[in-house]
Amino acid sequence: MATPHIGAEPGAFAPDVLMPGDPRRARRIAETVFDDAELVTEVRGMLGYTGTVEGRPVSVLASGMGLPSISIYATELFRFYGVERIIRIGTAGGMAPRLNVGDVVIAQSAHTDSAMTSLRVPGIHYSHSPSFALLSAAAAAGGVGAKPATGSGRRHRRAKTGKVHVGPVLSADAFYADRPETTATLVAMGTLAVEMEAAGLYAVADAEGGQALAICTISDLLFREESLPAEERELLFDRAVQLGLAAFAA
Repeated sequence: MATPHIGAEPGAFAPDVLMPGDPRRARRIAETVFDDAELVTEVRGMLGYTGTVEGRPVSVLASGMGLPSISIYATELFRFYGVERIIRIGTAGGMAPRLNVGDVVIAQSAHTDSAMTSLRVPGIHYSHSPSFALLSAAAAAGGVGAKPATGSGRRHRRAKTGKVHVGPVLSADAFYADRPETTATLVAMGTLAVEMEAAGLYAVADAEGGQALAICTISDLLFREESLPAEERELLFDRAVQLGLAAFAA
């Protein structure tokens, strides 16, 4: 039966789900990457599709923005639809000076200023971390710390520009926040980028016994006035999708 936020029938989702924030990106993934894509939910405009990629079933569902929104959708997927693995495919603001727009960050951990997960285990500062299997597979596919996959087919396609980085991100509650001292401290301690969902997804995966990963394209920089044009952003967004699919297929 449908959940309060997902209108799909039981079995409508594949065990593996890509999760962008924007419903339009979910539709774009379904129409340009999936074979035989079928719309399975559109409650509140959050589009979800199921199809196949090189014969493997895979789904995509938009999450909206922020920890509360992604936590709702991830919980319902894991708990009620038998989903086993979710990979967030999103954008992030580059914090570390070595990053450039168009780079991809695979989040090996996610700090957060959100009270939503800080109260998850009373008296404990909870650590938000992804599935090691998904992390290592995505990193290898991106050529980080391992020989990249070399087979044919679209799941192995790699973009010609931008580097892939692995490291911590900040999942922030506030999009518009001017905190230069906090940012400088986090960067000095190795934080690469800021986004708004990874920590919530990682916490839900732990609570529900699932696996999760966040792969984010750097769309703008906190330390320099530079951002990706819309067309280029979508092209490089596809690279994160391919890394996610490679991680599922590994």
